Amino acid sequence: MSALATLILWSHALAALLFAGVALTRLHDAGTALPRLTFVIALGSTALWALAVAGIDTTDVVTRLTEAARNLAWLGFMYALVRRGGTGPEHTAISIIYGLVAVLVLAGATLTVIEPTIATETGSQVAAVRAVWRMMIAIGALLLLHHLYSAVTPRARGGIRLAVLALTAMWSIDLLLSAAAYAFSPWYGGLVAARGIVMVLAAPLFAIAVQRNGDWTLQLSRTVAWQTLTFAVMLLYTAAMLLATSAIASISGDNARLWQTAFVFGSTAAGLTILSSPWLRAWAKVKVSKHFFRHRYDYRAEWTRFTDTLGKPDGAAPLDQRIVKAIADLTDSPAGLLLVPDGDGLGVGTGWRWDAPTGGADARLVTHLSKSGRIVELDTVRADKADPVEAVSIPIWMLDGDAWAVVPLTHLDRLQGAIVLARPPLDRPLDWEDFDLLRIAGRHVASYLAEARAQDALAEAERFDEFNRRFAFILHDIKNLVSQLTLVARNAERHADNPDFRADMIATLQDSAARMNDLLARLSQQHRARAEVLRPVDLLPLAETVARGKRVQHPVVVIGPKALFAQADPARVEQVLGHLVQNAIDASPPAEPVTIAASATDATVSLTVIDQGSGMSPAFVRDQLFKPFVSTKPGGFGIGAFEAKQLAEAMGGSVAVDSREGVGTSFCLTLPTAHARTLEQAA
Repeated sequence: MSALATLILWSHALAALLFAGVALTRLHDAGTALPRLTFVIALGSTALWALAVAGIDTTDVVTRLTEAARNLAWLGFMYALVRRGGTGPEHTAISIIYGLVAVLVLAGATLTVIEPTIATETGSQVAAVRAVWRMMIAIGALLLLHHLYSAVTPRARGGIRLAVLALTAMWSIDLLLSAAAYAFSPWYGGLVAARGIVMVLAAPLFAIAVQRNGDWTLQLSRTVAWQTLTFAVMLLYTAAMLLATSAIASISGDNARLWQTAFVFGSTAAGLTILSSPWLRAWAKVKVSKHFFRHRYDYRAEWTRFTDTLGKPDGAAPLDQRIVKAIADLTDSPAGLLLVPDGDGLGVGTGWRWDAPTGGADARLVTHLSKSGRIVELDTVRADKADPVEAVSIPIWMLDGDAWAVVPLTHLDRLQGAIVLARPPLDRPLDWEDFDLLRIAGRHVASYLAEARAQDALAEAERFDEFNRRFAFILHDIKNLVSQLTLVARNAERHADNPDFRADMIATLQDSAARMNDLLARLSQQHRARAEVLRPVDLLPLAETVARGKRVQHPVVVIGPKALFAQADPARVEQVLGHLVQNAIDASPPAEPVTIAASATDATVSLTVIDQGSGMSPAFVRDQLFKPFVSTKPGGFGIGAFEAKQLAEAMGGSVAVDSREGVGTSFCLTLPTAHARTLEQAA
């Protein structure tokens, strides 16, 4: 078998396999609509015809009859689309034309059947008539294809484009074959082989074309389109290599293998070099989007890549840099620069691959972008075609460099910044799709910027809040110290000559100075509240110490058994008792003493501060007592009870309250008991 016959066999066999595969994948919805049923029938007929060409011969009667069936099936599919895609006065006329072309196909099939019965001497004339007849059928089918594309509703044209392209290729090669057969051209055998290759390439186009909705409006996958085109290019490249190496073998003699190797290596290297060019990739992307799809961008893929870039972990790249890259990738821009608010204008922020000279922008650009929200096409400004207000707002450094566009980042009608994009490898003017996509993406990344800045402001506010919280506690303690010192100063006027009073006064002043130094240390930024190591503490001596310091203001009584050890921090226990006793003193009449009562159980030790004051309502105790900045005392800070509860809980204890209006209040500080083993370790 010759190489040409082998090529005819395998190309048509592969085409039969591909068309049969496409038909089988569409069987499940063949009965849901007329175009789908006729489409499956046409695919099956084409598979049978290609199988007949591969397995029998191109001149056999069966092969010619299957070709007629194939043509009729595709005409039926086209007519079903015409009936669905357009109606009007020309509908009857075009139906007649479809009928005439179908009659031509049936007449050609009849001629094929009766040809063996015709005399041998007239066989050449019959062959010429058959060739002319096939040319008429191909021309008629091509004319109907042109009408189909123009007659179908504009919304559906994008969906049938690939099917029309594949059918045009099929009937065009049939026209060339018929012309070669009529002229007895020596190229006939090569054209038959080329027809097999054309049908192999047409099958993937039909496979893509079946992705449609009810109106045959195709929702094409760009990934599938790219893969199909890549496959077609590879097949064409392989065919070109085979033809070229065959030609070299026929003219190069003994050095054929050397010249073939040099040609294949050189052409492959040149092809890879050209394909690696960013300009070529950008050009191919634009051309495929323009001619195969209704939109320039595959919005699903672009938005997925966009959100993936923004959502990368912080360790990958700073957020500002990811924002610039996400916007630049949409238009294939090789670099970008983020401009951020700086006073009344915009200052230079983070760049992504940006090496061009940069500078800020004054308030005019901020005003223009804030009011208009428009994306600035810098080539229009360079050509003096932009709005005068826009032209004067653009800094000179943007026009002198290779900047391409300025994208405003607006969030809630407030300009968060702007991104300057570098010119993409394939220079082109921005169109409405670019403007719409960049405007939406700009608003999206503006929300990211606004959120990041809000988080920074929140973190700063939290630092201030921590300082204010610390200061509020300390201010409460200072108020108590001031009250204590004021009372000492008032009593000094009457008892300054009393030696016992002077001793108490000195002890009080020393204690107050130590407390103030401790408060200053707590207010320092280097101070961090931390849990001290808890140890066994005898509570009664601590209660006596607190009572002794408060007796200058008010009578305080301590009652209870000795050796009540709790697992606690003595400084914090003293601080809690100080708050509770001070609150009790403030609420008590001058003559009524405040009592600190100690008690114990097997698991806990308690100190209860009891007063005979005005008491509190149940609602106040339940809802407001342990909240900061809420107080029943005029001029009170509402910090004491809140801080006492926090300190007690930090030691594993609790503060409970029992209060009745007009009767008094008792605060009970409960702490865990220090067990015997702990006491032995402490000793």
